[in-house]
Amino acid sequence: MSHTYTKIAIHALFATKRRQPWLTSELRAALFAYMTGIVKRIGAKPIIVGGYSDHVHLLVVLPTRLALADLMEKLKANSSRWIHRRSPSLRGFAWQTGYAAFSVSQSNAEQVKSYIATQEQHHRTMTYREEVAALLQKHGIEPDRRFEG
Repeated sequence: MSHTYTKIAIHALFATKRRQPWLTSELRAALFAYMTGIVKRIGAKPIIVGGYSDHVHLLVVLPTRLALADLMEKLKANSSRWIHRRSPSLRGFAWQTGYAAFSVSQSNAEQVKSYIATQEQHHRTMTYREEVAALLQKHGIEPDRRFEG
């Protein structure tokens, strides 16, 4: 076989620093569109970008030559810069330093897409912290207690 074929779908999420609710509904719409553009420009395929007032979820397909860490670094740096330029009143805005990411099988991609699309409804009953804890448990990842503050 002379070609490389992959389809590596990733569900990633990260929060605002100290989980501050910086992301108003108006800002989210523009931010998620901007983030979709970033993902495309660096060669990944965005399936959906969504989230709530203090965090972002994305479902993306990574190309063969792009590391997840590079995607996240570029996405967070460029979107943070965009937020500061767009809204000088948000000069204190920052993303948290880390992120969570999980592989997504083709058979589960639509379910994850739906989950991301309904974040606003989902967070009427669950906090971001509870959501991350549940996702880590579901994927068999032990959280690092140093970062739970």
